Amino acid sequence: MARVAVIQEPPVFLDRKATISRAVALIGKAAQQGADLAVFSETFISGYPAWIWRLRPGSDRGLCEELHARLLGGAVDLGTDQLHPIRDAARKHRVTVVCGMNEVDADTSRTTVYNTCVVIGPDGGLLNRHRKLMPTNPERMVHGFGDASGLKVVETPAGRLGTLICWENYMPLARYALYSLGTEVHVAPTYDSTDDWTATLQHIAREGGCWVIGAGHVLRAADLPADLPGRERIYPDRQAWVNPGGSVIVAPGGEICRGPAEPGVRPADCRYRVAAGCGRAAQP
Repeated sequence: MARVAVIQEPPVFLDRKATISRAVALIGKAAQQGADLAVFSETFISGYPAWIWRLRPGSDRGLCEELHARLLGGAVDLGTDQLHPIRDAARKHRVTVVCGMNEVDADTSRTTVYNTCVVIGPDGGLLNRHRKLMPTNPERMVHGFGDASGLKVVETPAGRLGTLICWENYMPLARYALYSLGTEVHVAPTYDSTDDWTATLQHIAREGGCWVIGAGHVLRAADLPADLPGRERIYPDRQAWVNPGGSVIVAPGGEICRGPAEPGVRPADCRYRVAAGCGRAAQP
């Protein structure tokens, strides 16, 4: 029996160190409540670049460049082990952690940011790094293209676990690649919070015969730093939700187990067991 905590909390926007510290505290809280698996949203570290859906790269070029510089500065370099506080927290609490982030690869380029999801085992080891294969529409202005090296299913105490990020879940061959490896727990960190997205996760649960965890990115305009370039222009209403979360847990067969979580509401945990030897998850 495994217990999952979907952590629907805002990041400290574009502040890598502060967001990692927040993640460490949240992992500890989840562990205290009995979680074996803690899941964070797409680009939790350190925030989704929502301005790409509102600005124009031509007329707003200067502002876009300022914002991109902040995004780059808050990105994670896995090569220098900037995630060690989260890895230490996973090891301390014996929790598997799935976390989305903006990642910069210092080995090849210090200017390309990837939309990445990592899986950290309960021993603190990095089990997988998956970069979003195809950034969605204007995401291509800020995120580089991933490759297939992260299309893996890894063994965890919570089951055989694979990840696809947001709308790459609409790519049939990417889904099949994980199904073929025996996915039991399919984790989908996302920025999408629509009813159509929830229906997509239900379809994946039916198609793959697996548990599906949709971890939604939640952010309100009030969470944005006061010195964010263009803040008042892009998000004039400080009480408005930039993104409302909508996290959801779906059982094999498509039944919604928990969620979708409303803005500011954390989804309840969900327990499940994995059927041994069949390569698929089964309901309790």
